Amino acid sequence: MAEENVNVPQEEEVQDVNSLRQIRVEKLEALQAEGKDPFVITSADQNIHTDEIVARFEELENTDVCICGRMMSRRDMGKANFIDVRDRNGRIQCYVRIDDVGEDVFADFKKWDIGDIIEVKGFVFRTRRGEISVHAKGIRLLSKSLLPLPEKFHGLTDVDTRYRRRYLDLIMNPEVKDTFYKRSAIISEIRKYLDAQGFIEVETPILVSNAGGAAARPFLSHFNALNEDVKLRISLELYLKRLIVGGMEKVYEIGRVFRNEGVDTRHNPEFTLMELYQAYTDYHGMMDLTENLYRHLAETVVGSSKIVYNGIEMDLGKPFERITMVDAVRKYSGVDWNEIKTLEDAKKVADEHHIEYEPHHGKGNILNLFFEAYVEEHLIQPTFVMDHPIEISPLTKKKPGNPEYVERFEFFMNGWEMANAYSELNDPIDQRERFRAQEIALAKGDDEAETTDEDFIMALEYGMPPTGGIGYGIDRMVMLLTDSQAIRDVLLFPTMKSLD
Repeated sequence: MAEENVNVPQEEEVQDVNSLRQIRVEKLEALQAEGKDPFVITSADQNIHTDEIVARFEELENTDVCICGRMMSRRDMGKANFIDVRDRNGRIQCYVRIDDVGEDVFADFKKWDIGDIIEVKGFVFRTRRGEISVHAKGIRLLSKSLLPLPEKFHGLTDVDTRYRRRYLDLIMNPEVKDTFYKRSAIISEIRKYLDAQGFIEVETPILVSNAGGAAARPFLSHFNALNEDVKLRISLELYLKRLIVGGMEKVYEIGRVFRNEGVDTRHNPEFTLMELYQAYTDYHGMMDLTENLYRHLAETVVGSSKIVYNGIEMDLGKPFERITMVDAVRKYSGVDWNEIKTLEDAKKVADEHHIEYEPHHGKGNILNLFFEAYVEEHLIQPTFVMDHPIEISPLTKKKPGNPEYVERFEFFMNGWEMANAYSELNDPIDQRERFRAQEIALAKGDDEAETTDEDFIMALEYGMPPTGGIGYGIDRMVMLLTDSQAIRDVLLFPTMKSLD
């Protein structure tokens, strides 16, 4: 049955929302005056969901059930009505007849509105047209809807309204709910996978004095009780590595981080990050873990090692490609960074290729700009891009024998960075020098540079074992695995500019 607001008279469609609301308020007041206030009801007798009725029809035919949900449409045939009821898992048709529910109940029922939340008790049957339905023997109003749902347009289509009023989006667009159920399943599978590998899930502070671990601007706040300025964390890294120092060996956290940046299809200032750290391994170990984890998620949540995003198929069943940043830049831009010996050489080749750079940028920063300009868009299939320049990797171990580069990789799919991993720097003396270089960059105008975290350095001085670490953007992961076109489609309540 089509999900239309077919019981709303044509003339009501041109009335404004306030008028329609007033009509419903008057209906509620009449119910209250009769001692039938639905808002005094505290519970219902729901014992099954609609999808289960459909799936188990042969077993449940002629069996009594009780469903609860929102009335989404009505087909009025006088002394009998067909209504559509939607619950958490789907929708089902219900047949409501005056002879079965009684004249008084039926008279009240006829005054109910689309959007009202109801309870239907009855038996399961199949109509002459073959539709699995519930034949009502009793029906009850559980909650009165005072605002009308969008009428006759088969869902809420205005994008801005969908994001601002996600509750309405979930009511009118069932596929949206499916995306968030799948998001929950993805996160659940991640936890199962890591727990089985011996990882421990932990929680670390959100309000911090030093927001380190990433190149990003933090949000600032003030702690009144201590009269101290604080920041919202931009990363999970530095506290998790303190736990490695403490001997926990395998730790992970899934949590919100906050970066004072713009909003676009892949960025939201508040997003979900997962970071994990494992002692006695390196970035090669993180590559193996990432490949196995992504393949596991595709197979268990999507049902196949091949996923499709925006019409493009990506195969997670094959071994993921591994390429160095220098080789990738040479492959797609023709510039061999091994031949770039000085900062002046780097700036010259950047000018020749119209790559814009900042005064504080070093040779490695310019290599990264080439990578962003020439390479990223080509990395559609799962690819590990390895061995980044040291200037952009202040928390990473140097490559033995090649100190201009570090043991770091970024994982790409669909041209997007999906994860970032290191062989973690555990030399406290080197770490202090890296922080000092970041402080210099900050003074030169790089407002995403890190500042020195003295307590973290102290932790390293007690000794941290060789460690591999990685951070995953959960929202982008969900986007790919659900074929969602924007990060706002996988965040229940994305950041929106105030209407005030």
